[in-house]
Amino acid sequence: MRKKWHSSKLFLCMTSLILLVMVLLISGGEPAPSEAGSPPDYALRLFDDSRVHTIDIQIEDWNSFIQNASEEEYVSCTVQIDGETFSHIGLRAKGNNSLHLTEDYGLCRYSLKLEFDQFRDGGNYHSLDKFSLDASFQDNSYLKTYMTYDMMDFMGVPTPLCSFVWVTVNGVDWGLFLAVEEPEEAFARRNYGADHGQLYKPDYRSLNDENADVALKYIGDHPDSYPGIFDNAKFTPSSADQARLINALKVLASGENLETAVNVDEVLRYFTVQVFVMNWDSYLGYTGHNYFLYEEDGILSILPWDYNLAFGTYALGMTNPIKDPDILINYPINTPAEGEVMLNRPLYHNLMQNSEYFALYHEYFSFFLSDYFESGHFQETLRQTEELISPWVQRDPTAFCSYADHRLAVDTLEQVCLLRAESIRGQLEGSLPSTLRAQAEYPDAKIDASGVRLEDLGDFDDLESAKEKQDAALEQVLLKGKPLSGGR
Repeated sequence: MRKKWHSSKLFLCMTSLILLVMVLLISGGEPAPSEAGSPPDYALRLFDDSRVHTIDIQIEDWNSFIQNASEEEYVSCTVQIDGETFSHIGLRAKGNNSLHLTEDYGLCRYSLKLEFDQFRDGGNYHSLDKFSLDASFQDNSYLKTYMTYDMMDFMGVPTPLCSFVWVTVNGVDWGLFLAVEEPEEAFARRNYGADHGQLYKPDYRSLNDENADVALKYIGDHPDSYPGIFDNAKFTPSSADQARLINALKVLASGENLETAVNVDEVLRYFTVQVFVMNWDSYLGYTGHNYFLYEEDGILSILPWDYNLAFGTYALGMTNPIKDPDILINYPINTPAEGEVMLNRPLYHNLMQNSEYFALYHEYFSFFLSDYFESGHFQETLRQTEELISPWVQRDPTAFCSYADHRLAVDTLEQVCLLRAESIRGQLEGSLPSTLRAQAEYPDAKIDASGVRLEDLGDFDDLESAKEKQDAALEQVLLKGKPLSGGR
C-alpha cells in the first residue's frame, strides 16, 4: 500500500506538462510540495497503513465513561499502541450528530479522541499530540473516510494520516476503528515545517445563525466578527494573525487578485475531490463546516475533514433533501450546491468566476478521473484495503452492521464511485449537463444509477439493529476487563 507522505511528490511528477504550465502561471513559480521533510516517527509507526494496528485502552470505569460520553469531557487512561504503553492519556468521545445519535439510539460505540498532553505537559506518541479513533458511524463499508483521504492525498492536498486499528478495552475486544491524525501541532509541523502558519477549524454556533464567518465571508475588520474562526483556532492567534486572515477574506470577497489571498492551485485540487465525493456535510453544504483552514503569510488553504457521511449519504445537508441516486451520482460539478448555498461560499464561487481557475478545475478533474479511477488505482486500493480489514470486520463485536452488510457496502461504494466518475467524465466532455440549470432542462441526460441503493452504505435501520450486539460487547468488557498499570 502507498505511504501517504510520498504521494504529493508523485502527484506533481505525474501531472501533465500543460497542467504544470497552468500552475506556474497562477503561482508565479514552481509549487512547493506540501510535506516539510522526512516523515515523523509516528507516521512510520501507527500510520503505516499496510497493516491493522492494535490499541488497548486501559481505564478504571469504562461503564461510567460510556454513560457520560455525550459530555465530551476528558478522562485519564493508559493506552497500549502496538504493545507500547503510554500513561495519563486524555480520552473522550467525539462527534456532532454521530455522538448524539449514538446516545439517542442507546448505543455505546463512540468515536474517540486520544490526547497525549491533556494531563501531562509534553506528552506525545512519537511526537504526535492527538489522534482520533473513528467508529465508522453510518459507514458499513468502514472505508468512506479512508478512501476520501486517499483521494485527497493522491491529489496532493495536505491530508491527515490514517490507518485501521483493532481496539480493545482492558484487554477485551471492542472493534475495528480508523485512527486519524488530528490536525494540530504535529500535523502542521509535518506538512508545513517548524515555522508553520495558523490552523483553524471553523464551526457554527447554531444552524439558525447566519454563520457568515464559517462560510469564509468578509464581515468587517474587527476580529470579534469572526468567532466561528478565531474561537476555534488550534494555536492562539496574535492580532497580526487575525489581521492577515481578515485581509485574505476581504480579498476573497472582492474576487480580484485571488492568488494573493488563496493557495488557488491547492484549493482547486481540494474541491475536485470534495465535489466528487458528494459530501454536503461540509463547506459546500448547508452546515458549511467540517474543514480545516490554514493561513500562512496571508494565504488561505482549505483542508479535508470528516467523511463518514460522504458519497451522497447526507441528504439533510441540502435545503430540499434528495435521496434519489440518479440525481446524487449525477450531481453537477459546476454548480455542486444549490444557488443560495453557492453564493454564500466565496472560496468556491469566487474562484470559479475566474475563467483560468475554472479551466484548471476541469483539468484537475480530468487528471483525477484518468489517473485515479480509469487507471484502476481506485479499485486496487479499495479491494486491497477491504482484504486487509475483512477478517477484523468479521469479528467486530460492536459493528453497526453485519459482515454481509459490510461486504454489500464495499460493493456499493465501488459502484457509486465508478458511476460518479463516468458521469463526471460525461460532464467534462459535454455529453452530460454540468449545472443544475442544464440538468433541469435535460432531466434524462444522466448516467443511470437507479440500481444503486445508497442506504446500503449505512442507514438508521442499522443503528436500531446494532443495540443488542453493542450491549453484549459492553457487558463483556465490564465482566472480563481488568485495567493494567504502568506505562510511561
